[in-house]
Amino acid sequence: MEKKRKSHSVARYNKWGYIFLIPFAATYVVFQLIPLITTIYNSFFENYRSGLTIIGPNYVGLENYKTLLGNGELFSYFKNTMIMWVLGFVPQIIVSLLLGAWFSDPSLRLKCQRFFKTVIYLPNLIMASAFAMLFFTLFADGGPINSILVSLGILDEPYQFMIHVGSVRGLVAFMNFIMWFGNTTILLLAGMLGIDTSLYEAAQVDGATATQIFYRITLPLLRPILLYVLITSLIGGLQMFDVPQVLTNATGDPMRTSMTMIMYLNKHLYSKNYGMGGALSVILFIITAILSLIVFKTTASPEKKEA
Repeated sequence: MEKKRKSHSVARYNKWGYIFLIPFAATYVVFQLIPLITTIYNSFFENYRSGLTIIGPNYVGLENYKTLLGNGELFSYFKNTMIMWVLGFVPQIIVSLLLGAWFSDPSLRLKCQRFFKTVIYLPNLIMASAFAMLFFTLFADGGPINSILVSLGILDEPYQFMIHVGSVRGLVAFMNFIMWFGNTTILLLAGMLGIDTSLYEAAQVDGATATQIFYRITLPLLRPILLYVLITSLIGGLQMFDVPQVLTNATGDPMRTSMTMIMYLNKHLYSKNYGMGGALSVILFIITAILSLIVFKTTASPEKKEA
């Protein structure tokens, strides 16, 4: 009798667990699973607007994929996206590691830590489009940055930031760095504070320097969080859209060197070419999955690699 009562109470608790999962499951099916299946389905059809005439939907098989992979534009925009992501991510992870190490080091006794943590996180709360508009105004030909540089004698005439490949890519990367390094710092700091302090004390007793402690204790124990940060940042980088979209007025200039894959996708959706847009979305999904798997495999701990 007691076993039956226990099994009955467990089943009753399980029922409430399934009930609480219903909102999440319904949201996932309606807003993620159904759109994903619809996107894959549309990728096999010719469905676009030519003037006032709607062409399709006509089944074309893999023709949309052949067109995207054969015209060379997709590879070019993928390269643009990765370059701007790397330029923003490398300083982001370096600065975040340094700040996390400083904030978590009790020997430094930094004052006003809560204030500084709040300040560095604030840019993450600003809309990316507003951030891009601010930088577009600051670095315009007649903007404040050019005025300051000319008045200080650094430049003889205003520098046209928006027509040079390096400056546009640099601005996009710098904005992504400013917006996201605070979030990365908080994540890494949480991981550092979770490390057992007795490990540091033992290392100090053995005569290890601060640099040795950081590389031999902190970084290895931070591997799971670093892996999470790297993969999520990579996914976010592949979805880079709003900053270059606003900064370049949706043109990706100069010479489309700042055009990202999502901007390319947006052009297909804006022109009502749903077949090509669906195919591009599927390709982007596959690229994201492959790159994430490569990052996970190459940065996984030795124990997981052996398994």
